[in-house]
Amino acid sequence: MPPTFTGNARRFKRFLPEVLAFPWAAIRFDLYHTLRIELPDMTEIVALIVGAGRGHRFGGETPKQYARLDGEAVIKKTIAAFLAHPQVSSVQPVIHPDDRQMFDAAIGELSVRAPVAGGETRQDSVRLGLESLAELSPDMVLIHDAARPFIDAGVISRVIAALDTSAGAIPGLPVVDTLKRATGGIIETTVDRADLWRAQTPQGFRFSDILAAHRQAAGQGLTDDAAVAERAGLTVALVAGDENNAKITTRDDMKQTENVTQRGETRVGMGFDVHRLGDGDHVVLCGVAIPHDKGLIGHSDADVAFHALTDALLGAIGAGDIGEHFPPSDPQWRGVASDRFLSHAATLIGDAGGEIVNVDLLLICEEPKIGPHRAALRANTAAVLNLDESRVSIKATTTERLGFAGRGEGIAAQAVASVRFN
Repeated sequence: MPPTFTGNARRFKRFLPEVLAFPWAAIRFDLYHTLRIELPDMTEIVALIVGAGRGHRFGGETPKQYARLDGEAVIKKTIAAFLAHPQVSSVQPVIHPDDRQMFDAAIGELSVRAPVAGGETRQDSVRLGLESLAELSPDMVLIHDAARPFIDAGVISRVIAALDTSAGAIPGLPVVDTLKRATGGIIETTVDRADLWRAQTPQGFRFSDILAAHRQAAGQGLTDDAAVAERAGLTVALVAGDENNAKITTRDDMKQTENVTQRGETRVGMGFDVHRLGDGDHVVLCGVAIPHDKGLIGHSDADVAFHALTDALLGAIGAGDIGEHFPPSDPQWRGVASDRFLSHAATLIGDAGGEIVNVDLLLICEEPKIGPHRAALRANTAAVLNLDESRVSIKATTTERLGFAGRGEGIAAQAVASVRFN
């Protein structure tokens, strides 16, 4: 027999969302018009997302929880992970009192409880968040750092499951590196790493227990909620954590996190460029000077092919366009060979942990004829990008004498590039 709820319709209002989520629930009225519902266990679990810090070690004006990661704020990714978990009833954010506007813009349409203001320290912020839930009095609370956006559903489930037999539970990872204790740069001793663990979040607790523990420990500056629970004599279980569940603290952490999110995926970028033809005796395409009775006009060497290809590579990693990196208003780029632009884009891809899979370039012009020079264009492009020539495609077409290219007024180029993150 499944658990039941018995009461009048007014009391039932709180449970309506759960009822709608289980259309097969048995609902009936008895002779006294009392509503009786038979439902699965409806344990109320609230995720308390703590993001009230200023992130001084992260640097910059924007706190780390609002930094953009794959186009979204870190805090939005974190909240979305808990909203997606079937056992989490709701999410309660704790934010800095000055960040409400930034928070609203960051989470967009995500449905969360109204954020509450945090305090001077993390411990203060958690306590204030718990106090805001006192009237709701959920069965369990999961306390999680807003700057841990890659929390796995399995970790959340393991913490919740451990609360069936323990007052608290946290995820952790065993310490695998040798530990040294040192003073003034001099090693004093080697620390035994046996039974040592790296604590992560979410740290889960039975709500009434952890609220009472935080009230007792107010102002003590403890480093995490498990320490608060331990100080109160509560039993805290340890479950398996996840290496990807890392906390973003510095800019380097953000860069490493971005590499994790991209790992195993392939991205595609597209570029397009046009340059007019004017006076001259050659055009430069893919870094190769091709004899012609006209020349391409531009701030640099007007290599329309490398310009389009540079934009394609930048686009594959979301790094803007060529004009952002090499503004035509800057005199230092006047007459510069465009292989510098292309090499710069390739370097950015490498720095982001990616590698170029292939590039495909289409040149659109009536003259000069590209065919006789295709091999040289392909070889030079491959050399600049440090690619095998089999990964470089150079094609050409005309517009059947239609438009500016057909009238010989200019040359256009289209490029597509794919980038893989291992």
